[in-house]
Amino acid sequence: MVDIHSILADHRSKGKAEDNQDVGGSSIELGPSTSEIPDIFFDKIIVDYKLSRIEILVLMYIYRRVWCFPNLHRSHGISQMMSHTEMAKNLGLAIEDVYSSLRKLEEYDFIRTIRAGQYFSRRFFSKELDAIFNQTYDDFEI
Repeated sequence: MVDIHSILADHRSKGKAEDNQDVGGSSIELGPSTSEIPDIFFDKIIVDYKLSRIEILVLMYIYRRVWCFPNLHRSHGISQMMSHTEMAKNLGLAIEDVYSSLRKLEEYDFIRTIRAGQYFSRRFFSKELDAIFNQTYDDFEI
C-alpha cells in the first residue's frame, strides 16, 4: 500500500513551477527589467523644466519605446506606432491628460510628432545636449 507521505513528497505545485518554465521545460529566472535613462534627465531636465508627474510619465513612456525596447527606427530616434488609448491605459491616465502632456512635451521640444502615434525623441532630450554628447540620428533630423 502506498503511503500518503510518499505521494505528497513527489507532488509538484502547479503555480510557480510551471510559470517559470519555457517551452523546452527548462526553468527561466524571472526578475525585474531595467532601462537606461541618461542621468542628465534627473540632474537637468526635471530640475530646469519643472515637469509635472504626468509629463514625466508620458515622456518616459515614449523614451523607453524609442531607446530601450527593440525598435527598427531607433537609430533615427523614432518610435514605433503607438495607440494613445493604450498609452493612457498603460499609464493609468485619462486620454485628455495624455494629449495635454504630448502638446506640452512638444512645446519643450523633447518630442516631435511624426504622425499620430509615432514620435521622434532625442536621446539626450534637447538639441544642445545631443550636440554635447555627439548624438546623431543617421542623417535624420527634425
